[in-house]
Amino acid sequence: MILSQKSSAMAVRLGILFAIFSLQVLFITLTAEAERSDMRFLLTSNATNGVRHAPGFCAMYDICGARKDGKVLNCPLNAPAVKPDPLFSSKIQSLCPTVTGDVCCTEEQFDTLRTQVQQVNNNLTVDAIEFYITDAFGEGMYNSCKDVKFGTMNTRAIEFVAGGAKDFRGWYAFIGRQVGPNVPGSPYAINFPSSVPESSGMKPMNVSSYSCSDPLLGCSCGDCPSSPTCSSSASPPTSKSNTCSLKMGSLKAKCSDVAVAVVYIVLVSSFLGWGFVHRKKEMSPAFKTKPLANTRSGNGMHSEDQKDAELPLPILLDGERSSGGVKLSVVQGYISNFYRKYGAWVARRPGLVLFSSLAIVLGLCLGLIHFKVETRPEKLWVGPGSRAAKEKQFFDSHLAPFYRIEQLIIATIPDSQGNSPSILTESNIKLLFDMQKKVSTMVLLFLKPTALRIPSIKVDDIRANFSGSMVSLVDICYKPLGQDCATQSILQYFKMNPDNFDNYGGVDHVGYCFEVCHI
Repeated sequence: MILSQKSSAMAVRLGILFAIFSLQVLFITLTAEAERSDMRFLLTSNATNGVRHAPGFCAMYDICGARKDGKVLNCPLNAPAVKPDPLFSSKIQSLCPTVTGDVCCTEEQFDTLRTQVQQVNNNLTVDAIEFYITDAFGEGMYNSCKDVKFGTMNTRAIEFVAGGAKDFRGWYAFIGRQVGPNVPGSPYAINFPSSVPESSGMKPMNVSSYSCSDPLLGCSCGDCPSSPTCSSSASPPTSKSNTCSLKMGSLKAKCSDVAVAVVYIVLVSSFLGWGFVHRKKEMSPAFKTKPLANTRSGNGMHSEDQKDAELPLPILLDGERSSGGVKLSVVQGYISNFYRKYGAWVARRPGLVLFSSLAIVLGLCLGLIHFKVETRPEKLWVGPGSRAAKEKQFFDSHLAPFYRIEQLIIATIPDSQGNSPSILTESNIKLLFDMQKKVSTMVLLFLKPTALRIPSIKVDDIRANFSGSMVSLVDICYKPLGQDCATQSILQYFKMNPDNFDNYGGVDHVGYCFEVCHI
């Protein structure tokens, strides 16, 4: 009984709470509907009575929606401005101290505005800098880089590094301009003035720059065509130094090498002179008057015959065997006799032998006067009048040194004023697709402003006579994967598929690849 009474009391309490909650929801719904009705009525009234443009009236008020990107949209409302409460007014004063009186925004609108125009808390930021340089430094830096070639694009590197600048001021203006991300330039503006205010105490940048043609850098002809080593007529430059050198005809030697040779000659001459004087002294009469002492042994005096018996084995030219000797052949005996006599002759005349040997060596060294060091490989391995030398000379005079003959040089024909039209046209690219379809290797291209002109022949039909044999391009082309010749062209930007031409953007896609892909 007690339990049932408690359950009834609990049910009554829950019913009362649910009724109160329902009344609250109903009240909130009616209030919101009333505000919407008032808003619709106000908008209808404004539309009916006309918009009033006068001081103290608002054109927008409150927030009614948002865009797809999340930015809020205001409500169109032509009504008198609203006086903010003290708290809202203090918020407005903290951000906009000059704004007083009635306003045309709600507190929610002001909070949105505050997040968008938040002021920096007295922090200094760098918006631009000035880098002082001298004109000599700027010109030296530009001249050092202007001839550097970018082999992949077959153009000068300055064309994309400096935006095609013609002098150092245009180059520095390009790299110092303020741009956004992923664009050549700087995140903040950089100015390069050449005049420095005296009161600043700054010193402009003025250091030496090296040209790419400097032999110490060792730039290749593909990177620096202006290098003296790339000229077909000029000899490789030698590095200048302050060391002493002597020149005898075409032979040039360092002073240190000459000094070592002189010291060596003096030492050898001194040694030979000492030997000559000593030999002459021995042959003088005073030296010969000294009597010879005869020595006697227990067996008697040594006679001349006994001394000869103590010499090495006698040489038997007639082939007979001597007592205790060996039998030699005629050739061996002749050689032994000849060198014995020659050795005795050299031993008796050392001065004559040495001086005659030195004279012969010096005479043979006279050819070093015409000695010349050759470092050019084409001069070392190819004769000056050979066919290979003539073909290389023709190639270098019409193209440039160190270009591969497998490269196809494409260019446009300049007009009467010397201006070359653009090669990137839709007709040219589509014609290249048609050519790629018919031939695998192209021989000659003549470009006009609007189209290409090429003989419509196939690779198999292109033949040349080489040493009595007819050779086609298929016989000499590079075939890394078998029988097909490997070609490389700008059509690879479209995956060699003409259907991708329009899908990838056409000519604009090729221009973008030329300017951006290689930077």
